[in-house]
Amino acid sequence: MTTILVTGGTGTLGRLVTERLSADGHDVRVLSRHAQPYAVDLREGGSTLDAAVAGADTIVHCATPRGGDEEAAAHLVAAARRAGVGHLICISIVGVDRVPFGYYKTKLTVERLIAESGLGWTVLRTTQFHDLLVRLFDTLARPPVMLLPAGLKVQPIEVAEVAARLAELAAGGPAGRAEDMGGPEVRTVESLARSYLRATGRRRAIVNVPMWGQTYRAFRGGGHLAPRQAVGKGTFEEHLTVHIGGVRRA
Repeated sequence: MTTILVTGGTGTLGRLVTERLSADGHDVRVLSRHAQPYAVDLREGGSTLDAAVAGADTIVHCATPRGGDEEAAAHLVAAARRAGVGHLICISIVGVDRVPFGYYKTKLTVERLIAESGLGWTVLRTTQFHDLLVRLFDTLARPPVMLLPAGLKVQPIEVAEVAARLAELAAGGPAGRAEDMGGPEVRTVESLARSYLRATGRRRAIVNVPMWGQTYRAFRGGGHLAPRQAVGKGTFEEHLTVHIGGVRRA
């Protein structure tokens, strides 16, 4: 039986990874800021982190601290080295090396810390989760007019599918850069927003707002998309049906 530590194991992705690994018969430890016995803020490290890592064969790093991602990864890598962990897996985002967005730059730095750690490592990049878009649209739909970035496309993926892939990678050996995972469809943000409005029964005028800057150009150019790795199965409308209610595709 393999002992696997999941950081961020109570979060949207980490919880599903934990459930999948446990169902597969692994001995799973959950690390988060509030989950006992391994309640750890990775940005601070400490003896509890060392205790969580000790004896682990594999670490699946799903934690995404609000600020301090690089410090968190550095503490985790150091603890994994001390414990002699054989495999460190990290979730990342498609386009972190192509889109000059601040958060993406941080994720790319985390990737490099792990790749240069001297540990066996795997990095999986995926496109945005359906859940992220729903949270975004929840915010954008609050005013009577829904403002959207003009000309932007996304390729959302179901988080459970990503969790299944991470569990599969955790059961194997270090793979370096795993093949990217993209959702089943490249869609305009407007088309997804309209599906969201139908599912939630909201009526909102939609205005597509032109934007500018290097980051926006990179997004409009599709730097965050993976159309050749459209391996996801669940569509955004299917996600809405499960989590919100029925929706019809226009």
